[in-house]
Amino acid sequence: MEGEKYVLEATGISKSFSGVTVLDGAELSIKPGELHALMGENGAGKSTLMKVVMGIYTRDAGRVFLDGQEVEFKSAREALDAGISMIHQELSPIPEMTVAENVFLGREQKLIKGLPFVDKKELNRRTEELLKEYSLSEFIRPNMKMKDLNIAQTQMMEIIKAVSYNSKVIIMDEPTSSLSEKETEILFGIIDNLKKKKVGIIYISHRMEEVFELADRVSILRDGKFIGCVKVAEASREQLINMMVGRDLEGGYPQNTATKGEVVLEIKNFTRHGVFEGVNLKVRAGEILGMAGLVGAGRSEVMRALVGYDPLDSGEVYLDGKQISIKHPQDAIRHHIIIASEDRKALGLVLCRSIKENIALQNFDQFSTAGFIQKLQEKRSCEEYAKKMATKMNGIADEAGSLSGGNQQKVVLAKCLLSHPKVLIMDEPTRGIDVGAKASIYRNMVELANQGMAIIMISSEMPELIGMSDRIMVMSGGRITGELEGQEAKSQQTILKLALGGQ
Repeated sequence: MEGEKYVLEATGISKSFSGVTVLDGAELSIKPGELHALMGENGAGKSTLMKVVMGIYTRDAGRVFLDGQEVEFKSAREALDAGISMIHQELSPIPEMTVAENVFLGREQKLIKGLPFVDKKELNRRTEELLKEYSLSEFIRPNMKMKDLNIAQTQMMEIIKAVSYNSKVIIMDEPTSSLSEKETEILFGIIDNLKKKKVGIIYISHRMEEVFELADRVSILRDGKFIGCVKVAEASREQLINMMVGRDLEGGYPQNTATKGEVVLEIKNFTRHGVFEGVNLKVRAGEILGMAGLVGAGRSEVMRALVGYDPLDSGEVYLDGKQISIKHPQDAIRHHIIIASEDRKALGLVLCRSIKENIALQNFDQFSTAGFIQKLQEKRSCEEYAKKMATKMNGIADEAGSLSGGNQQKVVLAKCLLSHPKVLIMDEPTRGIDVGAKASIYRNMVELANQGMAIIMISSEMPELIGMSDRIMVMSGGRITGELEGQEAKSQQTILKLALGGQ
């Protein structure tokens, strides 16, 4: 045992749920000041291993050492007090509380002076110091309600909260999944600062470019087993993929060879004051239309308004050349305009219900006869679409909340496809999804386009936008700043220029 050289070490970790083995002899070791990447396909056991280390789950076997001393945390609070904090992939802020209250949640006692009341001024002052230190005070204020932050800002606040504990080890689970390029740069600056302070960082990510840019070493899990640990400087992308999936994957993005048909969907003069203005776009049958822009550009907001989540001040929608009215999400579903939201937790899934119930949720009319659900038909259809998306599960009776983030995304997409969309809107479709699942989703997108479906894809991953889009619309500040086709749509520099308002 060489625990003395590691700030954190886990060996021989095993964990089962209801007789299903999730971890089988997993291990991990972190040096002070090291960024150690943890990789593997969705369902490989990465998040489960971290929850075992944190004391959220009780391990069936194995040992955990912190600074060379064996530990067995009974709760996440014990792990936090000992110096280990975790930023979860699925964010769980308290929406009605302020930024400052969320950052210091559970630690208010330290801010009480004399009388048994929290010193709000001191709470806000300390939070403001953190925001300024990490260049976030420009767009986040301590007294803002968490519900008023977007997903990217909420993610940044979770990172700030973890940093505020002065931890020895910080676990980051897909920390850039909702961040723009600018916010990602801020995060990388925070990471550099933490490494200089000799904080060990466990970095769970599916983004190869981040791992090669940031990590010192990388450990791979596959089907709950420890496959190996390699120095990033001595590894190749192909080697890591092979360790993760146990096979070689076809490289690159599949080409969409579908014949582009007539315009299926057109929106005219979409305006929601203060959010977006005068947005016009068209998408054709068989086309994959990419939407580019920085976080806050208005891409998701336009699509939310299109499907009836948010109100419009003005605008018209045309489907197959005929004007339609969408006032409620049910109207969009009835017209077969379907969205897979980026926020799967709030808008995509009911986590406490089964996979079957989630896939069937907006599709009950397909299984109803005289007002009664045909259970067998429902079960068969839900199983078919869950398997079509290669969802890793014991069965469709599993709770959606028991799945890894990537497999939850597959359930969202299965639900959308069961609605037989004419127009499929995919908002960050591969957020938190591993390389194998990404390749599968890309193939599915091309197959759907070949069947005549019109696809709108919002993505913050530039290689994905360029690789998958037939045409790219760019937004900045709530307006369309450019439309790119052909070689122009392959230029990252041109896309970024337009995303920054054309400056």
